[in-house]
Amino acid sequence: MPILIISNPADGTSQRVEIEDAQLRNLVGTRIGQTIDGSIAGLQGYKLKLTGGTDKDGIPMRPDVHGSAKSPIVLSGGVGYKPKNKGEKKRKIVRGNTVSTEITFLNFAITEAPKKKKKAEPEAEPKAEPEEAPAEEEATEEE
Repeated sequence: MPILIISNPADGTSQRVEIEDAQLRNLVGTRIGQTIDGSIAGLQGYKLKLTGGTDKDGIPMRPDVHGSAKSPIVLSGGVGYKPKNKGEKKRKIVRGNTVSTEITFLNFAITEAPKKKKKAEPEAEPKAEPEEAPAEEEATEEE
């Protein structure tokens, strides 16, 4: 079952949503950076931007590699490789920027939240609160 990790940059939180394999088929062909409707994750009215993901083997998706296949490329940093020394390069296997059926984790960021409707509240007279002062006076008289 594919897992969507949806982060909200406005408040720094994230949530994990599991979807069925049939719902992942709707996302196949989507590229990193594209915006989709949030209803696929149960978030009606939201717009989600695909920011990355990993496949079943833990190989990360890289935005500058086209397609959905795994490919060995020489990396000097960025997604998929963090060099220990300055100028170090290494050949690593990364996956392309297109979603396929082999992807298990997809990372999304919320780009647009639904607009909240402001309720027009009629200006009514403030409700009079019951006075508790007489009850306190009775309590002091009994003592």
